[in-house]
Amino acid sequence: MLDFTDRVALVTGASGALGGALARRLVAAGAWVETLDRSAEKSAAALADLAAGDRLVTHGADLADAGAVRAVVDGILARRGHVDLLFNAAGAFAAEGPVEATSPATWRRMLDANLFATLHPCAAVVPAMKRRGAGAIVNVGSRAALAGGAGVAAYAVAKTAVLRLTESLAAEGKRHGLRVNCVLPGTIDTPANRRAMPDADPGEWVELEALVDAMLFLASPASRAVNGVALEVFGPG
Repeated sequence: MLDFTDRVALVTGASGALGGALARRLVAAGAWVETLDRSAEKSAAALADLAAGDRLVTHGADLADAGAVRAVVDGILARRGHVDLLFNAAGAFAAEGPVEATSPATWRRMLDANLFATLHPCAAVVPAMKRRGAGAIVNVGSRAALAGGAGVAAYAVAKTAVLRLTESLAAEGKRHGLRVNCVLPGTIDTPANRRAMPDADPGEWVELEALVDAMLFLASPASRAVNGVALEVFGPG
């Protein structure tokens, strides 16, 4: 197991399967974990069985609201002194048909839930990481970021933007001891995806814990020479 003893980690989307799995693994690895979701109560309920004491603190804010996110991060910095690691696990998927049939609301929702939900936590923590001369950020893109597909344009565009954001942050942070990478998963084997696609073969999907392994590796000293990478995590299929 990778050791994150006394590292301060901020995890977004901890009420979901991926963010929750990350939070659990980080606590088990000795980290101080702060989570950020729209609802602090929902995250706390999802992680209620995790006996972490003050090693786990949940926060609520609209991740599409830059000011709200910055206020939470400023509070964490005031209390913890720094943030070592940021995992942007929050995101959403929608497929509404062809481009011309995709509503402006869906475009906005995909950008808010994927691009801006990643951008705002990054923008909030990066200045402090640069001042400290250290930090690691791991974003979640998608296989869809590599090529547009029929019926998923809004999602693919938003996740492609996450990839370009990751590359820009990596280029800007490398002189300041900051590393920024992202994972590009295929379909993740989660209860929600099994319910949504009951006829699919989950054996061809990405095992959730395998994706967490990849993300923790990118945040760890073991990947200290890795920066600006988009790691494909497609699973066996």
